[in-house]
Amino acid sequence: MLTKQHHVAIICSDYERSKDFYVNKLGFQIIREVWREERQDYLTMLRSGDVVLELFTKPHAPQRPTQPEALGLRHLAFQVEDTAAAAAWLNSRGIETEPIREDSVNGGRMTFFRDPDGLPLELHE
Repeated sequence: MLTKQHHVAIICSDYERSKDFYVNKLGFQIIREVWREERQDYLTMLRSGDVVLELFTKPHAPQRPTQPEALGLRHLAFQVEDTAAAAAWLNSRGIETEPIREDSVNGGRMTFFRDPDGLPLELHE
């Protein structure tokens, strides 16, 4: 019944800052960008390969607790060919990454970074 992931929705606080991060720094392309007058926000669909993100702009949304970890979505992971090369690519764009470590459960190497609102994102090979 469930065949694949359709999209991941992310609530961001600053439309221009998040659009710059996901489009200009991570390389996502805009599929659709709609200003919703009744909600006073943008709904923006982005794509990179098979990954589709849906950004909602909500400047007054409550902060997401990430430390200590809270129930719910923990992070969003992107598959890459080479974690070190992908981390270096992010670093060259001004995006700080954590030290690369081995995933002893799933195999491969991984590292974490954060979007402009602090959402934890992962690179995993």
